[in-house]
Amino acid sequence: MCGIVGYVGNRPALSIVLDGLRRLEYRGYDSAGVAIVGDDALLTEKKAGKLANLEKALTEGPDTGIAAGTTGIGHTRWATHGGPTDRNAHPHVSQDGRVAVIHNGIIENFARLRAELEALGIEFRSDTDTEVAAHLLALELDVVRTEGGQGAQALAEALRRVSRRLEGAFTLLAVDTAIPGAVAGARRNSPLVVGRGVGENYLASDVSAFIEHTREAVELGQDQVVLITPEGIEITGFDGTPVEGRPFHIDWDASAAEKGGYDYFMLKEIAEQPQAVADTLLGRLTETGEIVLDEVRLTEQDLRDVDKIFIVACGTAYHSGLVAKYAIEHWTRIPCEVETASEFRYRDPVLDRSTLVIAISQSGETMDTLMALRHAKEQKARVLAICNTNGSTIPRESDAVLYTHGGPEVAVASTKAFLTQLVACYLIGLHLAQVRGIKYADEVGAVVGQLQEMPDKLRTVLESMEPVRKLARDLASAQQVLFIGRHVGYPVALEGALKLKELAYMHAEGFAAGELKHGPIALIDQGTPVVCIVPSPAGRGVLHDKIVSNIQEVRARGARTIVIAEEGDEAVVPYADELIRVPRTPTLLAPLVTTIPLQVLSCEIASSRGHDVDQPRNLAKSVTVE
Repeated sequence: MCGIVGYVGNRPALSIVLDGLRRLEYRGYDSAGVAIVGDDALLTEKKAGKLANLEKALTEGPDTGIAAGTTGIGHTRWATHGGPTDRNAHPHVSQDGRVAVIHNGIIENFARLRAELEALGIEFRSDTDTEVAAHLLALELDVVRTEGGQGAQALAEALRRVSRRLEGAFTLLAVDTAIPGAVAGARRNSPLVVGRGVGENYLASDVSAFIEHTREAVELGQDQVVLITPEGIEITGFDGTPVEGRPFHIDWDASAAEKGGYDYFMLKEIAEQPQAVADTLLGRLTETGEIVLDEVRLTEQDLRDVDKIFIVACGTAYHSGLVAKYAIEHWTRIPCEVETASEFRYRDPVLDRSTLVIAISQSGETMDTLMALRHAKEQKARVLAICNTNGSTIPRESDAVLYTHGGPEVAVASTKAFLTQLVACYLIGLHLAQVRGIKYADEVGAVVGQLQEMPDKLRTVLESMEPVRKLARDLASAQQVLFIGRHVGYPVALEGALKLKELAYMHAEGFAAGELKHGPIALIDQGTPVVCIVPSPAGRGVLHDKIVSNIQEVRARGARTIVIAEEGDEAVVPYADELIRVPRTPTLLAPLVTTIPLQVLSCEIASSRGHDVDQPRNLAKSVTVE
């Protein structure tokens, strides 16, 4: 939700913190701010709007010398409590001006804590929940020091005491002017990772913040406090018990998070999809034809006992789950349901030890999905995670993990995350079928072979997108765009509509084509663009014929039909006002090729309408609050 970064070392902290914030701006961009610790002084600056506003304010401000300080924290905000204003931007500072705090998440009991602090005479200067943490920490520091606590350890102990009082989901970073050379962080249900350097250390909500400086990281667990100094990293539980963090190596470098000559990160990430799919497939099939997951804490008997599957996810990940349902049920013959994670636990689903819950999340920190996962675990269900972020909460709390290896995805609207999640879902479906004895190794190998052909097919699609860009510029003034599909084309239609809503702020809806006659066809007017995802006539001939009939129905009512069909499908030609060809692909795998034109279409329409493609309004990359 928000981007946070902390640094302590021997170099000026300001430039390092700002550089980290640039890499994290996709996580939150309503406002930004920094706090730098100098000689018994604190430099804070914060501004509403994009990071550029903060950088301008820092340039225009007085040169106090504090900017040369070697300890600092920084924040990019996506507003929850309090509007996106200068006063609500982070950091928040204690009343005595000593302590600065930044925060990701929501402190659910902030109102009660604020009333308690106001009764002590503390005046609040913002509308945020975060400010209570700054004032509480300053008070606790005073108590710890009267008890004999000194230096950086006092900061860590005070933060542990404050964390025990807070309810909700939060990551906190804190500095104290009396303790230069130390940053303390606390984590509960919200992302925080440590970067390990030489004579310097880092904290951030995402490894991309410090990847330019180190590729060695340490994973933090739930309800833990970390203290970083130039000399080391100390991790404890909220109760003070020492904890060993799990170290890991980041296998991509800083250039992977740069635009690489593209106008937008989204364009770069669309272009990276062939490689991302190839990387997700890499090493997944053993010489004996067995599918390999990344981390498995389930026995094969556990998987053989599964009699029901739930897929829980949000947004684009939910759409990948809808596609997965077709493949998993077809290959395993296990009933499979797909649910929006935000609704899952509230309807009291029937779960037991024979239920497998597949949780899909690009970041591994999506709060709705995490809460659904925890509900499933409480009901004794098995949980398998699909995730792109090593060391994040969802895979860590799951019984098995398949990482998508898509590399960093910076643009808020997911593209390569969707395709790599599809590949991961296919692999899991094949793995289940294999373990349960429904598919033999040669059958699994044949499907994996088809998957391994997909990167080349994706490159072919990408090379033919110029007509789609031209079409998008023509559609930029449209009032609405509708999407229709059948079978696996239906989730693709939903994803295409979501992309257009996210990026172009247009009315866009995706429908199962067979539902048109049950109401949605009333939306068709003269010239209404309707994007039609057509299944292969070879794989699903009956469905193909039916959607051709649906195309004729909307065209007869004045729609402008934009048809996505595979090479060689001539039956659609008479009914397509615009025809977009994709390579011939097995039916269940077709979403991998039919999705790309919709991504390009949405991106180009948004650009033509003058929108920020990478950072659409009101959205953040990771939704880490419910």
